[in-house]
Parts: sequence; structure tokens; C-alpha cells
Amino acid sequence: MKPINIAIDGPSGAGKSTLARRIAAKLGYVYVDTGAMYRAIAYYMHTKNADSTADIIAQLPNLTVSLSYGEDGVQHVYANGEDVSDKIRTPEMSMGASKVSAIPEVREFLLDTQRSLAKQTSVVMDGRDIGTVVLPDAQVKIYLTVSAETRAYRRFLELQEKQPDSAPSYEEVLADVIQRDHQDMTREIAPLKQAEDAVLADTGELDLDQSEALLLQICKERLQT
Repeated sequence: MKPINIAIDGPSGAGKSTLARRIAAKLGYVYVDTGAMYRAIAYYMHTKNADSTADIIAQLPNLTVSLSYGEDGVQHVYANGEDVSDKIRTPEMSMGASKVSAIPEVREFLLDTQRSLAKQTSVVMDGRDIGTVVLPDAQVKIYLTVSAETRAYRRFLELQEKQPDSAPSYEEVLADVIQRDHQDMTREIAPLKQAEDAVLADTGELDLDQSEALLLQICKERLQT
């Protein structure tokens, strides 16, 4: 039986990873967080002080990025065998991921890994170009969107909880969100955009359970057609 591929695209902070993970668990599919893979590359390049495009490309042959899943089903991301799952969840690595993902050689570096996973098993894969580039033949394509202001406020609350004494202001977080969106939408290679056959899902006014229900309903309807 041919594996089912569900592609979820959308801007940074829209809740793609959380929702994709929950949907994968409900459907019994493998969850693939492509954003984490780019963050892992950004982290590795940061440790090597590889800042220019040429330096980043030169370091790629020295790097292996992989995913694994613990007994609890939580995805872990590895760079050369080092679990970097916690180290990549920072605003700095978010911007770094946007930078490295604009480099064609970096995208090619990960493309085979991502497509291979989708050929082997049913997956829910999220990112910014999954439905347009990585899995253009995915049976289900969803473009998840939330306003920049709502995404920034959610991120601001997260940072306040994690680092109450050093969290950036809401205005600073909003500026970062807007900058990230601009980078992702205007890059030359595989810019962030809604695939022509993707279903638009705006979850800005929905809670997590409602958002999950909406995406599951979209999947059900698309897989029945």
C-alpha cells in the first residue's frame, strides 16, 4: 500500500510542528520536522563559525543530520550524533535556519533524506516548502497560517516563561517574526508560499484542540476524494 504523505506548510510560529506531531500521533504516521533539520545545520555551522555561504557549503560534507524517536514518541534531532534538540530552539537558531535554508546546496543536502522518509512510510511533514517542493505529490497539503501579531504574542509568552529575567519585549519578538517572514517569503530558492492545491487553515482564533480537529477534518476530506 502506497504511503500517505501529509504536507503542512506555513510561517514560523504558526504551530506547524505541534499540530503536525499531534496529527501524526492520531493517524499513526511518522512525524518529520524539517524545520528542526535546518536548525540543526544552523547550530552546527554556528559551532564551526561558518558564517558565509561558501563556508557553510564547505562544511556540509562534514555533517550528518538525523532524526530518531524515543519510546515516548518524541522526536530527537542529531548533528553528527549529538542530540541538539534543546539547543536549536532559540530565536538565534530560528534566524540561522532561515539563513541556511536559502542556500540551494543546503536544501539539496536534506532533500533526499526527507523524500526517502516519505517513500518508506506514511508521514506528516511540516516546513515551508513541503507541498511546493519536497513532496509536490502529497495526498494532503495544508497551508497553516496565523497573523504575525498572534504568533509574536505566543512566542513572547513562551520566552517570558522560559527566561523571565531576560526575555525580549513583545515589540522585539514581533520585529523578529516579521523579519523571518520576509526572509522566508522572498528568498530565491523555494520561498514560503501556499501550494495551489493546498487547503488554507487559519487557526489564529482557535485553541490547540480546535486547530487539531480542523486539520484532521481536512485530512479526512482530502483522503476520501
